[in-house]
Amino acid sequence: MIRGIDHLVIACTDPDAAAADLTDALGLAVTGGGRHAGRGTFNRIAWLADGSYLELIGVDDREAAMQQPVGAAAVRALDEHDGGLATYALREDDVNGAAAALSALGSFGPAAHGSRTTPDGETVEWWATFPAKSLEPGATPFLIQHAYTGKEWSPAALEARAAFRHPIGSPVGLARLDIASADPPSTAAAIHEDLGIDFWAVADLAVAEVGPHIIRLVPRREMPVPAVVTLAAGVEAPRTADLLGLRFDVEQAELPVATSGRG
Repeated sequence: MIRGIDHLVIACTDPDAAAADLTDALGLAVTGGGRHAGRGTFNRIAWLADGSYLELIGVDDREAAMQQPVGAAAVRALDEHDGGLATYALREDDVNGAAAALSALGSFGPAAHGSRTTPDGETVEWWATFPAKSLEPGATPFLIQHAYTGKEWSPAALEARAAFRHPIGSPVGLARLDIASADPPSTAAAIHEDLGIDFWAVADLAVAEVGPHIIRLVPRREMPVPAVVTLAAGVEAPRTADLLGLRFDVEQAELPVATSGRG
């Protein structure tokens, strides 16, 4: 079962500088991160209250990064747009089962193990399955399942994340992702064919509810930037910032319910 958006992969030339920009412009704390050993990438992470997160990914070994789907997507985003949204992941309860079913249809590959080493030496693990086509912001996302253990993903860590007050003054959650598309109906149809996610037409948009999150495919002519990330926070004054190749909107709203996928 797909539980919602797991994380957004935002390619950055300098994730540390990008982290500082997020804090200064939006009041988001960026407290996680580490290195993907042997994969040519590293990251900084802004944890969100609903269980999702923003991954600020950098490339330090282009050749190694190009050998794996997320790294290749980050390289393309950096080459073509100097960064920005490279792809995104949906949280799946059973990646092995989903990969087996989807690979039989030819739309996804087998489940693959991934890991990251945190600055204090802890290994964070997950399993993911990737679409047969290249990862792009306006295409089918990949699926991921985390190992719910350790300082970042244990039940206690998820509870702390849900209650964490960012510098903006409250917990912050992901509410909506708007992605520019040359042809929203065709893109929605392709994602539906690959993952079974239902979209409905709202004017010239294609809109889907995925767990607690909304995904909207918007005609490119109506988008000032390639993607807009809407965050929910308990603040009265909204904030908007164009940075990292995206637009971020912080709105006062009820936070989405965390979906860990643990039942």
